[in-house]
Amino acid sequence: MKIVFSRKGFDSAAGGGASPIVDGKPISLPIPAGVASRTTYGDLGLGDHAAVASRGRLGENDPCHHDPMFLDDGTCVFGQVGAAQTHLANQGVGVGDVFLFFGLFREEESGEPHHRIFGCLEIERVVHLDSCAGPERDGFRDLGHPHALQMHGTNDCLYIGSGLAASRAPKSLRLTVPGGPPSLWRRPGWLRRGGLSYHDRPDRWLSGSRLRSVARGQEFVADIGSRRHPREWLAQTLAALRK
Repeated sequence: MKIVFSRKGFDSAAGGGASPIVDGKPISLPIPAGVASRTTYGDLGLGDHAAVASRGRLGENDPCHHDPMFLDDGTCVFGQVGAAQTHLANQGVGVGDVFLFFGLFREEESGEPHHRIFGCLEIERVVHLDSCAGPERDGFRDLGHPHALQMHGTNDCLYIGSGLAASRAPKSLRLTVPGGPPSLWRRPGWLRRGGLSYHDRPDRWLSGSRLRSVARGQEFVADIGSRRHPREWLAQTLAALRK
């Protein structure tokens, strides 16, 4: 089994600011999109939030990359392509593995920027869009998923399964250490050097169960196999997302 820490949503480079927490609920703002999207921030009811987070550069009429998609029936559809998808494939990510989506948020009261987990996807199916049959591809187009509307590469894939976005922002889903810069994480005891892709440098693994996460990159994979402690941590994290 693999856990994928998957960076999504607004940050200083994509969008220009952090996503908000409103009335205790984290609201992940999708990154801006080009012509491959037919969904605007206004369509998602996020126009005002996008305007504030982007300091007025974006608003309700601007298209966004609505991905991952959390559907009303409890299904999540997430697309990946290019180097990030190649990394997922090389790491053997597939059915039975779990994406934990995290992003940059601001604490509701203090405004402190930090990374936190805001959603999950338990993979039940992987669809390779370059070989996807017409009716199935049309269904993803009808859904408005940006990866189905316009392929961005020959390895464009959709990951599909049960998933949800958090309705609260508990401390247990916050990755950043108290008072730290967003990239300085609290590291669960089971996660050690060599256990997370893109994080092999020894100076990233700090004392006090801390990890200095990489500044760029989307998909960080931890191969937990059948080990008990990471599976227990994952179960607790999924339970916190469901509350």
